[in-house]
Amino acid sequence: MKAFFVACNCVLELCFHSQAKYADPYNQVVMDVQFKGPDGVVMQVPAFWAGDEEWKVRFAGQQAGEYSFQTICSNAADGGLHGQTGTVSVRPYEGANPLMTHGRLRVAPDRRHFEQADGTPFFWVGDTWWMGLCSRLDWPRGFQLLTADRAAKGFNVVQIIAGPYPDMDAFDPRGASEAGFPLTEGFERVNPAYFDLADLKIGHLAHSGIMPCIVGMWGYYMPRMHVEKAKLFWRYLVARYGAYPVVWCICGEGAMPYYLSKTPKEDAAEQRKGWSEVMAYVRQIDGFHNLIGIHPTHYGREQVEDPALMDFEMLQTGHSDLDSVGGTAETVMTAFGRKPVMPIVNAEVNYEGIMGRCWQNVVRMCFYDSVLNGTAGHTYGANGIWQMSTVEHPYGPSPHGRCWGNTPWEEAYQLPGSRQVGLGGQFIHRFPWWEMEQHPEWAEPTWDKKNVYSCTTAGIPRKLRIVYVPLLWDPPMIKSLEADVKYEASYFNPCTGADIPLGAVNPDSDGDWRAPLPPEVHDWLLVLRAV
Repeated sequence: MKAFFVACNCVLELCFHSQAKYADPYNQVVMDVQFKGPDGVVMQVPAFWAGDEEWKVRFAGQQAGEYSFQTICSNAADGGLHGQTGTVSVRPYEGANPLMTHGRLRVAPDRRHFEQADGTPFFWVGDTWWMGLCSRLDWPRGFQLLTADRAAKGFNVVQIIAGPYPDMDAFDPRGASEAGFPLTEGFERVNPAYFDLADLKIGHLAHSGIMPCIVGMWGYYMPRMHVEKAKLFWRYLVARYGAYPVVWCICGEGAMPYYLSKTPKEDAAEQRKGWSEVMAYVRQIDGFHNLIGIHPTHYGREQVEDPALMDFEMLQTGHSDLDSVGGTAETVMTAFGRKPVMPIVNAEVNYEGIMGRCWQNVVRMCFYDSVLNGTAGHTYGANGIWQMSTVEHPYGPSPHGRCWGNTPWEEAYQLPGSRQVGLGGQFIHRFPWWEMEQHPEWAEPTWDKKNVYSCTTAGIPRKLRIVYVPLLWDPPMIKSLEADVKYEASYFNPCTGADIPLGAVNPDSDGDWRAPLPPEVHDWLLVLRAV
C-alpha cells in the first residue's frame, strides 16, 4: 500500500503500469480508481492511458483528511492495473488561488448563478481561445503572455477546445500542435503526446486562477465519429482533466452540420441525439461532478433532447455588430424565462474586430445588456484570438471559402474590448449581483429592442439601482423612487473604470429624478445606492 500527500483541491497524479500486453490499450482497457473519503463517501474516477504501458489517474480531495483508494481494471488479471491500493492524505490548502481556496464550481440554490464549494458567488468572466492548444499559440512564451494578460484584467474562465476544431476538417494542418493531432485518423484512438503538451497549457490556466471551460470538439464531427467513439474520447477528457477546477462544454455548435454537408437535416438530428447521449454519459462517469453545458448556435437547450441534462445554458447571440445588440438582450431575456431554470452564460457574441467591425462599443453594449438582464456570466471573444492567427501563419479561409479576418493574436489581445469587459466584471463584483433583478420600469427611455440606445436597468428594490445607458446624450429619467429611501448616485465609466460621485438623489414629488450630465458623451452606468 502506497501513501501520498496533496493539498485540498489540488491535483495529485498517480501512475500505474500494466503487466499485460495490449495491442490497443485505449480501446481494450477500462480502468477506474475508487477513492473513499474521510466522510465515508466513495467516488469513482476514470484513469487514462498515458502511452506505452503507463496509466494515470488524477485526484483532487475536496475536504481535508485521509482517503483510501483501490484500482479496478476491466482485465482483472492485470495486477499492475487491478487491485492496487493506497492512501492519500489531503491537507488544507494554504495558497491564494481562488479556484483552490473556494473550491469547485457548482450551481447555487437559486438555480440562477454559480457559486464555489464554500458558497462564494462566482461571476463568469470568460475569454474565447477555441484553438488555444494548437502550435500557433506557442508554449511557454505565447500562452503564458496571454494568460497573464487575461488574469490581470480579471478574466476567470477560458473556453478552449481539447479535440477536433471548428472552421476546418479534423486533420487540417492548422489544427495541429507540436505533437500532432488529438486523435488518429478515423478517430480510432488518442495521441497521448498531444495531451502531454495540452496538460501544460490547461494546468497553467488553473494555476493562474483561470478556470478552463473544456470543449470536447465541434459538434459536426458526430456524424463521422458517432456516439460510441465520442463517449470514449470524452471518457479520456474526464479522466485527464476532471480533477482540475474545470467546467465541461460537451461540444461547440452542437446541432450545426458541417459547412459543406450534403445531408444537413439528417446530420443535425444525429448530432442532437448523439451529443445528448454523450452529455448523460459524462454526468455518469465524472466522479468530481463538474458542471456540464453545450455551446449552441443560439440557445443551449435547443442542442439537446432534454435540457435537464445541462447544469447551465450557453447562448450565442450574433456577430452582426449593432444589429445584434437588440437580439442579444431579447435572447437573454427569453432564456431567463424558460424552464428548467439554470444559470445562463452568453458564451459567444460579437467577437471584437470580426469582419472588420464589432468594436469595443458594441462589445460593451452586449456585455451590459446580457449581465443586467440576468446572465450568470459573459464570454468575450476577439477575432484573431479564437483561431490564434499569427503574422507568420494567418488563419485564412474557412471551409466555405470566406475568411473572418487574419488579425494576429498578439495584436488582438490588446484590443480595448478585453480590458473593458474585465472592467465590467470588476464593476459587477462590487455589488450582490446574484440578488439583482430586471427592472425596466425604473428608467426612461425603457429598453426597446428597436432602439439599441435605450436603457437596461436592474437592481435590488430599496437597495440598489443600476442603469446602463448605451449612448448618453440626454440623461435618463429615474422613475418611482421610494419616498422613504435615501439614495446616493454615481456614474461608472465603462471605458476607463473611473467613478464620478454625484451625491444625494433628490427626486420630485412623483419620485422621479433626472441625472446630471457626465463629462463625455458615450455609454455610462448610473448607480443609485441606498444610504
